[in-house]
Amino acid sequence: MKIDILVRNCTLLTHPGEDLLISPAFIAIAGDRIAALGHMDSCPICEVAAEVDGQGQLAMPGLVNGHAHSPMTLFRGMADDLELMTWLTEHIFPAEARMVEPEMVYWCSKLAAAEMLLSGTTTMADGYFLEDEVARACSEAGMRCVAGQAVIDFPAPGVADPSQNIAVAKMFLERWQNQDPLISPALFAHSPYTCSNATLRRAKALARQFGVPFFVHLGETAQEQGQIVDPQGKTPLLHLDALGLLDADTVCVHCVWLSEEDLLVLKKRGASVVSCPQSNAKLASGRAPLERMREMGIRVGLGTDGAASNNSLDLFREMEYAALLHKVNPAQPTAMAARDVLRMATQGGADVLGLGDSLGGLMPGALADIILIDLNRPHLQPFHSPNLLVYSRCGADVRNVIVNGKMVVQEGHLLTLDLEEVLARVRGLAVQVGTIS
Repeated sequence: MKIDILVRNCTLLTHPGEDLLISPAFIAIAGDRIAALGHMDSCPICEVAAEVDGQGQLAMPGLVNGHAHSPMTLFRGMADDLELMTWLTEHIFPAEARMVEPEMVYWCSKLAAAEMLLSGTTTMADGYFLEDEVARACSEAGMRCVAGQAVIDFPAPGVADPSQNIAVAKMFLERWQNQDPLISPALFAHSPYTCSNATLRRAKALARQFGVPFFVHLGETAQEQGQIVDPQGKTPLLHLDALGLLDADTVCVHCVWLSEEDLLVLKKRGASVVSCPQSNAKLASGRAPLERMREMGIRVGLGTDGAASNNSLDLFREMEYAALLHKVNPAQPTAMAARDVLRMATQGGADVLGLGDSLGGLMPGALADIILIDLNRPHLQPFHSPNLLVYSRCGADVRNVIVNGKMVVQEGHLLTLDLEEVLARVRGLAVQVGTIS
């Protein structure tokens, strides 16, 4: 057996959410898959193309960011401390109207990919306009991406005529389906208040035709129901259900304002949820009922949302906030245990994106998406349990990142992109669109 990458002498966490650690351990990678792993006593002796010394590092599955808008790194810090509709209509939508060049989406998505890879995220679900450029940027960065072409009933970058939104989305799916092992195409209908009933139905029909995930912002604010034109149900979720949009391939993002009836319907239809707690808190949208969702067995993942409303794409930071926020109300310290949040950011996210059979855990035959975290940091010692990965770490503790069997970050250095070029390009674009002087 020829091994492409052999990680030696690490501490191994194969399934986040469980406290079982193996040390010293090895991981043998052949092609894009994990060939073998376990205690160093069973490490195979064979031809190895490259070795990684994992001494003092914890190896675990790469993080899965269930919801992001990569190009919005351009708007990071541009419009802080505002409620959602003011933030969108007075700042973000006008700024996006100036974002007409594909190169803007391309370079800003490269910045997002760099930030995520360097902080341990190996897979993200993205939703935006000109999504071809997001997919291209992620592919070149060596990052796995479920890339959702955005659909909205207003003129948008790449779709000047809203009547062509579904046609443009179809061309995107045709271009990317089965074209790149790192890219899985999807559709992203912005929301029930920016998409008509007809558009929502047509978008979901197209997603079903191609067998791809269907993402939609849902229940983000208490005012959302009143913003829907021609509502078919008494809540935004029941509106989508009446339109026939909820099934196992539907991913509802945010879901802050859901009733018990909503949750029962969500469970019955088998749809998933991605929660973005920091974005929801910063925009004062509220807090999703994650504990109740988990009790009901609803699939839940964790996302950062865009850098304009977070303002970070560090999913470790998101995990800590999710765990702490859900303890505050109703003042229950056992709510949202660290192990549960850690699972949400790995296996839970993979399950939501339909990738759970090959991602989210480390085992022979799984895709080799692996991160190694430096445990030799004052804030990570003594390392009593994986809970410290939620409460005490930061993305900068990630030392090595492997995606699809290829090393993309080595000893904290990004190998796939010229980071200085990316930073310079994005700074230039910020001046061009007027977000900075």
